[in-house]
Amino acid sequence: MTLDDIIEGIRPADAASMDAARLRQQRLTKPPGSLGRLEDLAVQVAGVLGAERHVIRGKALIIAAADHGVVAEGVSGYPQEVTAQMVQNFLDGGAAINAMARLAGVTLTIVNAGIAGPPPDHPALRNVSIGRGTDNMARGPAMSRSRAEHCIQAGVTLATEAADARADLIGTGDMGIGNTTAAAAITSTITGAFPGEVTGRGTGRNDEELMAKVAVIERALTVNRPDARDGLDVLAKLGGLEIGVLAGVILGAARAKRVVVLDGFISGAAALIAYSICPTVRDYLVAGHVSAEVGHQAVLSHLTLRPLLDLDMRLGEGTGAVLAMGLVESAVACLTEMATFDEAGVADREPNE
Repeated sequence: MTLDDIIEGIRPADAASMDAARLRQQRLTKPPGSLGRLEDLAVQVAGVLGAERHVIRGKALIIAAADHGVVAEGVSGYPQEVTAQMVQNFLDGGAAINAMARLAGVTLTIVNAGIAGPPPDHPALRNVSIGRGTDNMARGPAMSRSRAEHCIQAGVTLATEAADARADLIGTGDMGIGNTTAAAAITSTITGAFPGEVTGRGTGRNDEELMAKVAVIERALTVNRPDARDGLDVLAKLGGLEIGVLAGVILGAARAKRVVVLDGFISGAAALIAYSICPTVRDYLVAGHVSAEVGHQAVLSHLTLRPLLDLDMRLGEGTGAVLAMGLVESAVACLTEMATFDEAGVADREPNE
């Protein structure tokens, strides 16, 4: 399947289902608007899934992991080996995302999108064979355009598999030492913000290290001159492999007419890539939370998304997406399971004289 085929298969959310959901909201046994943003969320989900009333059948989170050549510039406080070590932790069930997913009944798929060293030997690890990390974007393109497209296609396949397994909510998660640098570079390019406005401390950079990180991003943008109008070009020049896979997950989920619940800054950068490639994916996006990473605000503003949660989180892994899935489910359950005034035999409010 080519990228053009993927884009062609993405249709806007179903307007008739959204209209029907809005009408039902007005007749439910509650004052109009009393469930606040949950009402709008339920209407959005109705449009995505193409039905006024729906039961969420399954929830899936795809965590893509990869390494970044730009780590050679000293942008992270952690060694690159941590990426593979944390993936092993995911597979062993010992990370925060494992605890949250177990509690929420979310199925995890752990993906090696491009770990630099030997990947963990585990039957549950999905290897998508894109390569062992990106090149150093501060000295040239992070990857070739063909590798970038390979990332997208791999993500589409993963999302399609999740949809085929009856997941109606598909979340995005990440792991990759150095990936806040790539995410900041992508965000700066696509939103037009200055690098210093969207670059945060990541794994805990001090003031001097943060300034050096911004300088690395500025150099990468100067060296590569990415085309902000071409999401694939931005991905190829700035990376990373896991961001590309997540962009593909977003496109694939939209193509399969599934709700995409985004995590934080890295997932947001992937959403910027996907949106640049196909703006229609905006209909399918739910911002799970707002990250404490400064650049995430610019992402959400560009995508006109309002986050469901603000908990000062910046862990990644998909933790914010999993927490928000419960809110999406609650919104849908209220729309689907609440009785209308007529069904319950409850008197509606008096009409205005």
